Amino acid sequence: MTPTHHEPILIAGAGPIGLACGISARRRGADPLLLDAGPIAGSIVRYPVGMQFFTTPERLEIGGHPLVTAGPKATREDALKYYRGVARTEALRVRTFTRLRGAERRGGVIHCALESRLGPSQVSCDRLVLATGYFEHPNPLGIPGESLPHVSHYFDEPHLTTGLDVVIVGGKNSAVESALQAWRAGARVTLVYRGTQLKPSVKYWLKPDFENRVKAGEITARFASDVMEITPAAVLVRDDHGVVTTLSADRVYALTGYHPDFELFRGMGIALDDEGRPTLDPNTLESNVPGIFMAGSVTSGRKISEVFIENGRYDGEKIFGDHPSQIRAEALYSSTWRAVDE
Repeated sequence: MTPTHHEPILIAGAGPIGLACGISARRRGADPLLLDAGPIAGSIVRYPVGMQFFTTPERLEIGGHPLVTAGPKATREDALKYYRGVARTEALRVRTFTRLRGAERRGGVIHCALESRLGPSQVSCDRLVLATGYFEHPNPLGIPGESLPHVSHYFDEPHLTTGLDVVIVGGKNSAVESALQAWRAGARVTLVYRGTQLKPSVKYWLKPDFENRVKAGEITARFASDVMEITPAAVLVRDDHGVVTTLSADRVYALTGYHPDFELFRGMGIALDDEGRPTLDPNTLESNVPGIFMAGSVTSGRKISEVFIENGRYDGEKIFGDHPSQIRAEALYSSTWRAVDE
């Protein structure tokens, strides 16, 4: 592989954590390049329209930039405006819609394979920070019909569900909020969840709203039930007594959670345990592969609920905070793009 150019620091992921890492590096004299497979804060783009964050605005802030909101909680739209504004204010170099396909350390340099709409490319770097999150990789149901065109692992504009039979699979915040939005848009909604009740972590303002809609017969909830098959017109559901029911379905949202890109990490040689947790230096977040660091939710494997914006936003300080002189040296060494031949 012959990289087209060299970057001292490459950060894969331009969500809140990746942006915070970029700020930490910038404030120590470096000029990192940030990549993202989608837009800035792509995971938040996938949130339901109008969604309110559970946490308060100040705990979503990065780089000391205040997040000002009209209400006590930030909405999806507030956050998107905020994070793109921070990227602009901090003059971060962000290359969106560019995916990191793999990386290999050779000769003291990390060689990265990238892909964008213009095709494949290569870049080398001294440090690679993985802040790729997990929203790109939904947890599959593993059932027939999951790949049909009317099935999605992401909820979209609720207006699209008006007048339709909608089946939502899941029992966490995204499923409950999507069920309420679709119902309010005029859909006939059934929520299917394998648990006997909603997750305790469901937002306190969503839970009673949903339960009241179910009690009133406005939304149907099928707990202790598994989806067995999806057809072009229906969803087959089996309850804990073994009874199979056919539900009409014009649209199906399988909101069953997500996971980091374990295949990408293993391909780089990063050691993962049975839960997908990487081997990291707790002080610097460097992996077992020298020069490759990890930040945010990817540090917790499948336990993605352990890391949020409010605690992951400090990971950049661990990665860059103790080594300002080394970062400045790397920046000087690679102040201009240079070809690297192997």
